[in-house]
Amino acid sequence: MEKKYRTEPEGDLLRIIALEDFSNVKAGEKGGLIEKEENLSQEGDCWIYNDARVYGNARVWGNAKVSVHAEVSGNAKVCGDAEVSGDAKVLERAWVYGNTFVCDNARVYGDAWVYGKAMVYGSARVYGIAQIGGEARIYGEAEVCSNARVCEEARVYGRACVCGNARIYGNAEVYGKTWVGKNAQVFENARVSGLALVGENAWICGGAWVSGNVIISETLIYNILK
Repeated sequence: MEKKYRTEPEGDLLRIIALEDFSNVKAGEKGGLIEKEENLSQEGDCWIYNDARVYGNARVWGNAKVSVHAEVSGNAKVCGDAEVSGDAKVLERAWVYGNTFVCDNARVYGDAWVYGKAMVYGSARVYGIAQIGGEARIYGEAEVCSNARVCEEARVYGRACVCGNARIYGNAEVYGKTWVGKNAQVFENARVSGLALVGENAWICGGAWVSGNVIISETLIYNILK
């Protein structure tokens, strides 16, 4: 296999240097930093740009891109057409793949997955064994953790926390300082905002709008509430 890059020492890491033209990279162009060749595949259009770093047992392959000051470390994997940029970090055993974006100051760690066309940005955190897929967006200071799932075109933002076995999907939005956990589900065109707490086996769906300082559990809310 012909190599597409070589390395030269720089501090405790290795600076990558392209040996051929591919994607938007030109031969001779310097890229980011790796600890060892196993961190960045010699195949595909994957690349590390600027001063981004990939180290430990982390791997980047396919057409994935890591840029600016982003870090990928531990046993994390970034592949497909995924992009990790800004000051974002993908750590531990997390997977980021598909056509996803993880950027700004976002963190994805633990055993979390981000896939499909999902985006995680701002200061958002995704961890535990949480999964973000479809065209979901997680941003602001939102947290999605434990075994939670956010998918389809759902949005979680502000300072919202989605945890436990909660499911957010459809065109649902969870925002403000809300907490959605246990086995709760928010879906279709539902909105949960303010200081609302939604837990146990609650279902919020249809065009329902739950906001303010309320606690919802063990119920189905389908109508519009304000």
